[in-house]
Amino acid sequence: MQSKYWRGRLHREDGERRMTQHSTEMLGVDATKVGFPSRAAAAFVHDVKTGVAAYFETSRRSSKANWCMWLKTLLLFGVVVGSYAAIMSNRFTPLAMLGLAVVLGIGIAGVGFSVAHDALHGAYSDRPAVNYLLGLSFDLLGANSYIWKITHNVIHHTYTNIDGVDEDIDMGPFLRLSAGTPLRRRYRYQHIYGFFAYGLAMLFWVFVKDYKYFLKRDLGPFRNRHNPPREVAVLVVTKLLQLGWTIVLPLLVLRIHWWQFLIGYLAMTLTAGAILGLIFQLAHVVEGTDYPLPDAEGSMEHTWLVH
Repeated sequence: MQSKYWRGRLHREDGERRMTQHSTEMLGVDATKVGFPSRAAAAFVHDVKTGVAAYFETSRRSSKANWCMWLKTLLLFGVVVGSYAAIMSNRFTPLAMLGLAVVLGIGIAGVGFSVAHDALHGAYSDRPAVNYLLGLSFDLLGANSYIWKITHNVIHHTYTNIDGVDEDIDMGPFLRLSAGTPLRRRYRYQHIYGFFAYGLAMLFWVFVKDYKYFLKRDLGPFRNRHNPPREVAVLVVTKLLQLGWTIVLPLLVLRIHWWQFLIGYLAMTLTAGAILGLIFQLAHVVEGTDYPLPDAEGSMEHTWLVH
C-alpha cells in the first residue's frame, strides 16, 4: 500500500512538473494570440443561447433586475451605511465598534459581489446610466470599476483559468492555485497562511492593484493601452473619497486611540478581503476544475462557450 501511495504521488508530481514546464513556456505567448475555434460545437452554442432566450420568453421574466434583486441591493447598502453610521455615532464601546467593523466588512464584500459586480455586467437595467451609477459603488469601496471591467469582464471571462492570462488565478507570490504556476518551496505551507493571504485582498486592491494596472501598458489582450483622462479622474477622486470615509473621517470623529482605530480598520478590511478571496477561489479552485492551455500556436481546444 505504501509503495502504491508513493508511486501515485510521484506520478502526480511528475504531471505537475510537466504542466508547469508547459505553462512556463506559454507565459511568453502574447495573450492576443490566444484564440478559440469559432465553428466547433456550434450546435451546443446554439442550444445554450436558444434555451436561455426561451426561458425568459416562456416565463415572461426580464433578464434584468427584478424586485428581489433591488430589495437585496437596498439591504446590502443598508448593512454598509448602517454599520458605518453606528460606528461613527460614538455611542458604542470600542469592543462593540470592533464587532460593527466586522459587519461593515461583510457588507462591503456583499455590495462588491452582489451589487457592483452585477451592475458592471449590465445586469440591473437596460439603461446603461443605471448600471454605471450602481457600479460606482465599487469605486467608493476601494476598487476601480474601469480596471475591473478590463481584468474581469473581458480578460477573466474570456480566458478563464488560462495560466498567465486570467488575473483571477494569479495570486503570486503568495499562493499557487494551479499546476501551471511554477513550484516554489513556500507553497508547501500555503494551507497554513492561505486564509490570511486571502484577507489581504482588499488592502492590496485599495493601495496597490488599481495603480499597478493603470500603469500597465500591456494588460491581457490589450497592447500599448492608454487610460482615458476621465477614468484617471474617476480613479483619483474615488480613491480620495474612499480613504476619506474609511480613514480620515474616523480618525477625526471617533473618540478612540489611533491603535484602536487601526485594529478596527484591519478587522473591516481583513473580513472583506477574506470573503472576496474565498469566493474568488471557490469559482476556480475546486475538484474537477481544469486549467487548459493553448497549443504552441496559441489555439485553444474548445470554443469559448465550451471552455
